[in-house]
Amino acid sequence: MGYRLKDKIAVVTGAASGVGREDALLFAREGARVVLTDVNEEAGRAVAAQIGDTAVFVRHDISSESGWNDVFGAAQKHFGAPDVLVNNAAVLLLASIEDTTLEQWQTVMRINAEGYFLGCRAAVKAMKEKGGSIVNMSSVAFCAYSASKGAVTALTRAIAAHCKQQRYKIRCNTIHPDGILTPMTAPFFGPPEGTREALVQAIDPSARMCLPEDIANLVLFLASDDSRFINGSEYRIDNAQLIMGVA
Repeated sequence: MGYRLKDKIAVVTGAASGVGREDALLFAREGARVVLTDVNEEAGRAVAAQIGDTAVFVRHDISSESGWNDVFGAAQKHFGAPDVLVNNAAVLLLASIEDTTLEQWQTVMRINAEGYFLGCRAAVKAMKEKGGSIVNMSSVAFCAYSASKGAVTALTRAIAAHCKQQRYKIRCNTIHPDGILTPMTAPFFGPPEGTREALVQAIDPSARMCLPEDIANLVLFLASDDSRFINGSEYRIDNAQLIMGVA
């Protein structure tokens, strides 16, 4: 069986843990050269070391405009112009409209919305000559977090339309999980170890949490040429939560 990302160069943000880590590991197994970014330098470098010579780590705050220049510069220096961007890094705040402070709102929007805008802008500029795929992580969550991810969804559609209009061979799609068992969600939903084995063995019809691997498999598909005609689309991974009307 061939490698689905053979000779492709990918940038994955938030790659030190959770979904980003699984994305980076899977991409590498599928033949990609990967630039991993995260604010957690120690863990990020450990993942890059696990992959080996086909990976490089860059410490990166996605809300920093100059940081994005550093990331794409590192990609060009080590491997070449990227073919794939996975906007995965985010901060999580679960609070209602009554409980969310202005400072919390601004922090979440700065990272989750503005950070994705900066990444998408950098990616379009870098990919417009040869084409590529942008995969943005959205969500179905709470107040500030949900608003920031709603902005990401709207941004994704705008980018897809712009690239099509300009005849760039760049696709942009979003993934919408309802919940993922990761280190970021553990403080809110409990440690993942207790339920991970059950999710590995079989899909629990009542479960609303999935594993990072479940997300990474869809990210791989959207990053690969297998999805070459999919653009501006939104993919839910929520075990039918929204279909059932369960929030």
